[in-house]
Amino acid sequence: MKISIITACYNAADTLGDTLDSVASQNHSDIEHIIIDGGSVDETEKIVNEKGRGVSVWRSEADQGVYDGMNKGLLLASGDVVGFLNADDVYMHSDVLVKVAATMADPSIDACYADLIYVDRIQTNRVVRHWTSQNYVPGLFERGWMPAHPTFFVRKSIYEKFGGFNLRYRLQSDFDLVLRFMRVHGIKTRYIPELWVRMRMGGMSNNNILNMMRGNIEAYSSCRANGLNVPPWFILTKIFSRLPQFIKAHRTKLD
Repeated sequence: MKISIITACYNAADTLGDTLDSVASQNHSDIEHIIIDGGSVDETEKIVNEKGRGVSVWRSEADQGVYDGMNKGLLLASGDVVGFLNADDVYMHSDVLVKVAATMADPSIDACYADLIYVDRIQTNRVVRHWTSQNYVPGLFERGWMPAHPTFFVRKSIYEKFGGFNLRYRLQSDFDLVLRFMRVHGIKTRYIPELWVRMRMGGMSNNNILNMMRGNIEAYSSCRANGLNVPPWFILTKIFSRLPQFIKAHRTKLD
């Protein structure tokens, strides 16, 4: 099973090396790593040249943001299954993609996902937020739930059938995408109760309170656009639904 991993980045020289090493260290034998850069002006390209031994495709050009980059990656992906790993994310261990392939070997499964931890941007052994997911049941999206997108692996055929990221949503197009796939189109998913991804804090959607509010407003808009009858206070529901993740983080220890 060929797995395509897409990394969309911009001025990511400080962290991209860790992401490249993480993908290259995976034990799965058939990996296509696609790097879509938004025209960086730092040393991103130098990092790719130095550490990108596992990179299959490298493209650097101006784009309309991270989700535009992800869509470009989707057009280039040739794998049976596609996953996304941001330029400040790493896999928790070297067998993550082995486990993805084993799960997706079941032809009845369209996508799988697992758990994720957020860590301090500098002290990457300090857990800030522990995103524990669950098996999907109807009504979860209406309560602000979504699977952690960097752990979400989907068959390429699903993207070909239902499309990629909606650029109308600058901060929450991943929420819109998984909502459409799982809630609207009813794809068959499997939750794996394991930690698969370590993500640094400070990403686009959580780097300040204003962006967090904008993102939640976008998520509300996506729900309404996709026919979910959610009330305006859905925005607060989504915010409060994350609080247990911060509480659980205090009990999560890393080596």
